Amino acid sequence: MTFLNSLLNNSKEHNNPFRHWELNNPLSDEAIQEIIQADIPNIVDHNLNYDGTRAIDGGAPEFRKGIESGGKAIKFRCFITKDNAQYFPNLVKFINELQSKEVHQTISKMINKDLSNSYVRVEVICDREGFWLKPHCDIKEKLMSGLIFVNNANESEDLGTDFYNEKLEKVKTVPYKNNYGYMFTSGPNTWHGMEKKKIVKERRCIQVNYVTFKTDWKVK
Repeated sequence: MTFLNSLLNNSKEHNNPFRHWELNNPLSDEAIQEIIQADIPNIVDHNLNYDGTRAIDGGAPEFRKGIESGGKAIKFRCFITKDNAQYFPNLVKFINELQSKEVHQTISKMINKDLSNSYVRVEVICDREGFWLKPHCDIKEKLMSGLIFVNNANESEDLGTDFYNEKLEKVKTVPYKNNYGYMFTSGPNTWHGMEKKKIVKERRCIQVNYVTFKTDWKVK
């Protein structure tokens, strides 16, 4: 179990500006390749701009509703579901690991939240030039939040997530290193985001959550 091994043997707990864990080598090489190869449209090619959130699907009405002539709405977000699982067999293995009792109980003890009735949600992300994410705290329905970086394009390590204190002063940046990431549990002072930074090609990563709402992947 690659992720469990990272949790137990390759993670480090931090408490500033809030409690979180940095994870080293949490993904298999095969899962990383699927993240690199995932086909995610570039919003710039569609005359849309990043607005400081991830709610980009349907930034314009024609993308929300589809095109009346019969074209499909363009999806800028890529959640792993049972509908597209055939294209991501190794990420599905990763999800299955997160679903396992051994893993979710381990994380439960770390973050002090009950995950026994939760669902796993994994999203493949590819941010391009112009992306930024305003400081925010995750919704309470996200019991655990995490990001795992895939820096295959030799981008700057400064492209990691910025963590802030309650005064919204930046305290640290989790480095954007390949197969490296972090996790924490949502709370009132878990401010995080990403300031506008230079992305030369792309910033790929996966977002990992245990959530209270239904997804295709209920824990075991």
